[in-house]
Amino acid sequence: MRVTITGAAGFLGRKVAGRLALEGKLGAREITAMTLFDLVPPKAPEGARFPVTCLAGDIADPAHTARLAERDTGVVFHLAAVVSAQAEADFDLGWRVNLDGTRAVLEACRRAGSRPRVVFTSSVASFSGGQQAVVGDTTRPVPGNSYGAQKAAGELLVHDYSRKGFIDGVSMRLPTVVVRPGRPNRAASSFASSILREPFLGEEAALPVPEDFALWIASPRAATDWLIHAAAMDTRALGLDRGINPPGLTVTVREMLEVLRSVGGHDAMRLISRVDDPEVAAIVGTWPARFDHARALALGFRTHEGLEAVVRAFLEDDLAETRAMRG
Repeated sequence: MRVTITGAAGFLGRKVAGRLALEGKLGAREITAMTLFDLVPPKAPEGARFPVTCLAGDIADPAHTARLAERDTGVVFHLAAVVSAQAEADFDLGWRVNLDGTRAVLEACRRAGSRPRVVFTSSVASFSGGQQAVVGDTTRPVPGNSYGAQKAAGELLVHDYSRKGFIDGVSMRLPTVVVRPGRPNRAASSFASSILREPFLGEEAALPVPEDFALWIASPRAATDWLIHAAAMDTRALGLDRGINPPGLTVTVREMLEVLRSVGGHDAMRLISRVDDPEVAAIVGTWPARFDHARALALGFRTHEGLEAVVRAFLEDDLAETRAMRG
């Protein structure tokens, strides 16, 4: 079985590819080939015992996405996206990549005729309601920004292509992933990783929200586990509803800073600076922080580790690589 990963140069794509290369199978199915795709050429994971094809191209160009699904393609992880603040700032780019790109990938799967499992990374941003909202499995998506609208529209595409039998889709509404390795990006939620990452690098981190602000988060380890589980699970229990709220962790900024103080010491805390960023606050302020994930647990998705374990996992898994990336 061939596995395809779009957005494979990103940190989550690299983690999924590396895990599959190490294990050599997905569920009970042996992986015989892998295709990695991104705007820039992805790097093949180390230790793969099967051929890996690395491609660069435009996710919204059907001529490029046609190469992403072949007759032997069994699973497609569609992770490629323009992140939240960038999608809000550049309306045309956001819709082109996040919606047109998603449809181009699904059309490639449809033409391949193999009915692959497609794992689509949707987002907490597909919902709104703010700090007081509690999102259940049947809550209607009402996005508060363009990125969320694009992800909600992508979910509908996955739903309909699955209903028609062209794919076997699962839409994972990922929480804010913390702690992201690498550099800050243009995601509105980038501060959530920065305040737990930059101090360990001896650099300052800006905090644009109050300490009582709550977020729904997932560690890179948990997000990787969930995506791989979604690719291997029995989807018959999903029926028409292909969207899943995974069992993320609700934390406040104050709790994040307390863990930073506990793990990193008082010196780390001095590198956090409060800033006023109305644009970021307006975007993340619409996102709910509490989700009912009973359905995900019933479907076998693992529960989330505690916040201190999240930070210590970053130190173990990603700090050295992140430090090297900073030169």
